Amino acid sequence: MIKVGILYLNQTNLSTMKNLLSISSFLFIAAMAFATPVDTTGWTIDKHMEFRSISGTDISEDGKYVAYVIREPVMDGEDSKYVSQIWVADDHGSMNYQYTRGDKSSHSPAFSPDGVHLAFLSERSEKTQLFIMRLMGGEPEQITYEKDGIGAFQWSPDGSKIAFLKKDEKTEEEEKRSKEKRDVIEVDQNFKYRHLYTVEVKSKDHKVQRLTAGDFEIMSYDWSPDGERIVFDHKPDPTINTSRIEADISWVYADSGAVHRLVNRPAPDFSPKFSPDGNTVAFRSSGGQIEPIGLSDIYIVNIDDGDIHKLKETPNRSSSIVDWSHDGKYIFATDAHKTSRAIIRIPSNPKSPETVAVLSNLDGNSSSIDVAKDKMAFVYQTLNMPAELYVSELTGKSTVKISSVNDAVELPEMGKTELISWKSKDGLEIEGLLTYPVGYKKGDKVPLVLQIHGGPAGVFTKSFTGNPSIYMTQYFAQEGIAVLRPNPRGSTGYGKEFRYANFKDWGYGDYEDVMSGVDKVIEMGVADEERMTVMGWSYGGYLTSFLVTRTDRFKAASMGAGLPNLVSMTTTTDIPDYLVGHMGSEVWDDYDTYEKHSAMYHIKNVVTPTQVIHGANDLRVPFTQGQEFYVALKRRGIGTEMLVLPRTPHGPREPKLLMEVSPRILNWFRKYTAAMP
Repeated sequence: MIKVGILYLNQTNLSTMKNLLSISSFLFIAAMAFATPVDTTGWTIDKHMEFRSISGTDISEDGKYVAYVIREPVMDGEDSKYVSQIWVADDHGSMNYQYTRGDKSSHSPAFSPDGVHLAFLSERSEKTQLFIMRLMGGEPEQITYEKDGIGAFQWSPDGSKIAFLKKDEKTEEEEKRSKEKRDVIEVDQNFKYRHLYTVEVKSKDHKVQRLTAGDFEIMSYDWSPDGERIVFDHKPDPTINTSRIEADISWVYADSGAVHRLVNRPAPDFSPKFSPDGNTVAFRSSGGQIEPIGLSDIYIVNIDDGDIHKLKETPNRSSSIVDWSHDGKYIFATDAHKTSRAIIRIPSNPKSPETVAVLSNLDGNSSSIDVAKDKMAFVYQTLNMPAELYVSELTGKSTVKISSVNDAVELPEMGKTELISWKSKDGLEIEGLLTYPVGYKKGDKVPLVLQIHGGPAGVFTKSFTGNPSIYMTQYFAQEGIAVLRPNPRGSTGYGKEFRYANFKDWGYGDYEDVMSGVDKVIEMGVADEERMTVMGWSYGGYLTSFLVTRTDRFKAASMGAGLPNLVSMTTTTDIPDYLVGHMGSEVWDDYDTYEKHSAMYHIKNVVTPTQVIHGANDLRVPFTQGQEFYVALKRRGIGTEMLVLPRTPHGPREPKLLMEVSPRILNWFRKYTAAMP
């Protein structure tokens, strides 16, 4: 009889991680099957957790200083959380100081226009509030005292005010009902909206003024260069689903609340950014047509007459605006570029003969970009090099590393990762990243794990393979396992047509893409086809569930936050329009399509032992999706177990729980490969 069970993962006490920052600066077969014992000093889960992430960069107007955020796990005793603190470096890397400390996070640093002060958000007073401190040191001053805290903020051009977002507070009656336990939730009613406020920085009482009100949610905004107006995007309600189908752009005077519509058309128009002369606003848009699969081109609109022009398309057509160049000739943006995240420069004149230029090194990943007059700061990492902070000219040249966040972490021997490509069954060119086992010798046939990304418009990029994540790549490589991470049709980074190529085709064309990649690694003489497993999270979990209904080639599988039933998924997820966009219609208009692409409707074909992992508080892919698959496998007598991550939404948010995932997957795979000849 096959043993099955459902386990709830609880926090376990782990040893305290050492602070390595300086102010100055599936196992597939049983262990006995290996010729040498596992190297516990190599790529352990603890080793992955030593590497810190960097984000939130802000470069001063003169380009001399860069503020950034370092996040690290805190796992002392009952603690299992991440804490972020702010550091500041100069543009040469000779100065590098920690600016905030404590057991509460501080983040979102922003230099004042004159470079004298640094503003930031912090939870040090329980709710997220705005603080300001002098760049040259001193105690931070709390500027806001909002009951429920504040959100994103931005300095006015003259530094006299700061704009911020704040969600509407509960009324007295609502507070009373909550205390008396009569607080019934009315779904899709009585929304609390985020609105725009300003606070005076230099006055003693820090007077707050509300600028907008009404039944709309503000997502982002930007000051005009003269400080007279603030442009913002807004949507009809706060739900995440609405962001994909409707958003407009308006503006208000900075001293009044009269709202003026600027862009008002179907589909989302968002992320407005004023030009240096204040006459034009750049923004992202799907072009007045709803594109739930995902499309984001850059447009400009005249602030006075509302005249809209589309700029040159980026190769992937899914770009995010960073800022304008100081002279207004270009717009800097980021976008996926195959297996890299690139910095892109786009001419702001739609009629310019210049083409879109890629400014960053495509051998790695660039993120958290910010630009000043003649410099830009960004975080950069490669497959073999952890993230650090860099400064370069706006051309991408003369790059200088200015941080040493991960320099002190000892880097064990790594499993080599290379980019490979192959043709799918229908001839479509597919790329993927193949990580070899640590110490791999050419000609050895080794166990292979197929790892599938989420999205489906996710992408595996050339980011550091030692980063802590749900699936710890080098951890598997240390155990003698090769990991294939393909980018099948539907992935971002390869252009619109590739991203749309799995429309009404989930589980079929993408299945051929990943399986032909598996065959490629077998043909290379790397993978032992008798020792293969598969794992994936979110959409990767979906495709994992679908794979095991179509093939028995994998000895075991692990479905993380998967969606095996698209029929029930579409009316329970918090992003129904995204799923409907891929399926082409509402479920009640085309049950056949939804059933055809749902693993649950092919569950009788499954023979592969499949582990199910799911977050207890997942709204993106509801917990019941994992439960459906687990219960069906259990009732069919197929090897299974379900692991529930408590307090977890669509992926682990606590470091101790994150550390549990890969080892438990590894043990599951070992269970079904250890007895193989």
